[in-house]
Amino acid sequence: MLLAVIVRRVAMALVTLAGVAVIVFVLLRVVPGDPVAMMISPGATAADIAALKARYGLDAPIPEQFRIWSGGIITGDFGTSITLHVHVTEVLASRLPATIELSLLALIVAVVLGGSVAIAGTLMRRTIGETVIDGLNSIMLAVPDFIWALALVLLFAVAIPVLPLTGRIDPALAEGFATKFYLTESALTGRFDVGGNILSHMVMPALALGLPLAAVIVRLLKQSLKEAMLQDYVLLARIKGFRELRLVLQEALRNAVGPTLALTGVQFTFLIGGTVIVERIFAYPGIGNLAIDAVINRDFPLIQGLVLLFGLIFILINIGVDLTVAALNPRLRHA
Repeated sequence: MLLAVIVRRVAMALVTLAGVAVIVFVLLRVVPGDPVAMMISPGATAADIAALKARYGLDAPIPEQFRIWSGGIITGDFGTSITLHVHVTEVLASRLPATIELSLLALIVAVVLGGSVAIAGTLMRRTIGETVIDGLNSIMLAVPDFIWALALVLLFAVAIPVLPLTGRIDPALAEGFATKFYLTESALTGRFDVGGNILSHMVMPALALGLPLAAVIVRLLKQSLKEAMLQDYVLLARIKGFRELRLVLQEALRNAVGPTLALTGVQFTFLIGGTVIVERIFAYPGIGNLAIDAVINRDFPLIQGLVLLFGLIFILINIGVDLTVAALNPRLRHA
């Protein structure tokens, strides 16, 4: 039954990606602007323009362009970037690891901070401490990630300059990596000094992305814990003499985490989307920053590849979250 569910979800994902491919391809062709016009020099002739269009397949009718592009996708060829002059797959492969590591670090920050505050608020329920936590969390919910980014820049790069403002790693340390997963590789190979440098570059963007998600986790998990604390099994454990912290962690948390996990998965997809602005602010070399450059330069092949990549990431995250929630909840698993 589980295999059938996975196969069905994968089939739906393929249909969704096909729809995304059609929509982004058509939209890029109907909006004003010509990518070739941004590449030609002032003295270019009509023959030069025609040669450039032929080089990138922009001289063919739109249905033929789509046929060529979709056929290339099946074989893993997303075309050649108009501005970078390299294959789109190579560009995405070089930039995606940076965004993955940043997003996962932001998720860890959100889960640890949000979970800790939610548990603290549950332990302090019906006190002034709970009121303070709820008030501060309401403020955090209203602040978007790019505002956090700007505030962190002013605090830790201007007022108290203790963190690097831009980039992913100091250029002098960027040699000797076998993969683009710099943080993961430095940890596995014992290059902790390099890992510390990488983390120092990631602290501010990870906090900017993680704090809004942490606020969402606090609100939902705290409410779920509040409801769980009123259940009979918690009351029975309290009668047995369990301390309040043990009641929350051992009895209530495992039953309250399901809805929070589902929403966190959904919010994680928005977190990845938020990297577009945050990476730009910190000049972080991920796919978010790359997406802005691609749009500014009207780089059709790169935009199309990025949109499909974002779509694939969102779909895989949602499938993973659904399967995880079902595994943790027997009623959903057997349904």
